[in-house]
Amino acid sequence: MNCSPYVGTLAPTAPGKRRPLLAPSWFAAVMGTGIVANAAVTLPRSFHSLRTAALVVWLGAALLLVLLAAVYLRQGALRSHAGDPVTAQFFGAPPMALLTVGSGALLLGRPLIGAETALDVDWVLWSLGTVLGLVTACAVPYLMVTRHRFTPDAAFGGWLMPVVPPMVSAATGALLVPHAPAGQPRLALLLGCYAMLGLGLVAALLVLAMIYGRLVHHEAPAGAVVPTVWIGVGALGQAVTALGALAAVAPSALPSPYARGTEVFALLGGIVLWGFAMLWGVLATALTVRTIRAGLPFAPTWWSFIFPVGACVTATSTLAGRTGSDLFVWIALPLYGLLVIAWVVVTGHSLRHAARNVLPDSAGDMS
Repeated sequence: MNCSPYVGTLAPTAPGKRRPLLAPSWFAAVMGTGIVANAAVTLPRSFHSLRTAALVVWLGAALLLVLLAAVYLRQGALRSHAGDPVTAQFFGAPPMALLTVGSGALLLGRPLIGAETALDVDWVLWSLGTVLGLVTACAVPYLMVTRHRFTPDAAFGGWLMPVVPPMVSAATGALLVPHAPAGQPRLALLLGCYAMLGLGLVAALLVLAMIYGRLVHHEAPAGAVVPTVWIGVGALGQAVTALGALAAVAPSALPSPYARGTEVFALLGGIVLWGFAMLWGVLATALTVRTIRAGLPFAPTWWSFIFPVGACVTATSTLAGRTGSDLFVWIALPLYGLLVIAWVVVTGHSLRHAARNVLPDSAGDMS
C-alpha cells in the first residue's frame, strides 16, 4: 500500500533540516473533541443536562484549534506536506476543525460569550472553513492526478478527507441560514449548502467505491491505517445530518412545495444513507477488532474513530427527531456513550504521545 503505517508521516527532508513537528492529521483531534461536544446537543431533551460538560469540551476544542493552528502556520510545512501523497489527504482536517468549533460556538457558546459574539464567531469560522474546504476538495484531487503516483492498492480511508469538508459546511451552514438576511442572501446560502452537500456526497461515494475495491482485491489493511476505514462512516453520517439540518431551515428560504420536498428528501434519503453507514460501520468494526488482536500501534489515525462515531450520533439523532421513532433514540444513546469512551481513550494516548515526543524534545516528530 502506498502509504506509511503512520498517516501524517512527512516527505523526506534534507540532511540536517529539521522535520516539522505537526502534520495536518492532528487537526482531527479538534474535530473529534468538537463533535463530542456538539453531538450532546442533538440527543433527546432529557439528556440536555450534558450541556455544561459539553461546553467545557467545546472550550477545549477551541483552545486546541488555536494551539495547533499557531504551531502549524509557524513551521511553514505546507509545501512539503502537499508533496506527500499521504499527508496531503489530511488537508481536509483543518477546515473541518474550524467548522466544528464554529458550530459549537453557536450551539454551546452563547451562555459563555453571548449570543451575538457566538454568532459572529460561527460566521467567521464557517466562512474560513468553507473556503479552505472547497480549496482542499479541488486542490488535493488535482495533486493526486497530476503530481502524486499511487500503486493499485493505495486507496485508503484518508482519501475521503479532502472531499468531506463541503458536507460539513452544508451541515453547519444550516445553523446560519436563519441568521442570514431574508430574501436572496438566505436563499443563496441554503442553495449553496445543498450544492456543497452534493459535491461532497457524490465525491465520497466515488472514493468509497475505490476503497471497497482495494479491500476486496488486495490484502486487508493493517496497523495504523485501519482506523481510517471509519472515515467512510463519518462521511455518510455527515450527509444524513446535513439533509436533516437543511430541511429544518428550508421553509425560511424556499416556497412551500419545495420546502416540503426537502423534508421528504431528508427522511427517505437520510434513512437510506444511514443504512449504508451502518453496513460500513460493521465492516470497519470487524477490521478494527482483527487489527487490535494483531496489535494496533498508536498514531494520529486513532482520531479517525472519533469524528465518524460522532457523525453517526448526530445522524441517528436527526432521524429520531424527524421520524419520532424510539428505535433511533435507543441507537443514538449507546453510540454517544461509545463516542465518549473512545474519545477519552484516544485523548489519553495522544497526551502521552505529545509528552513523550514533543514536550521533552522540541525536535521530536509529532507526525
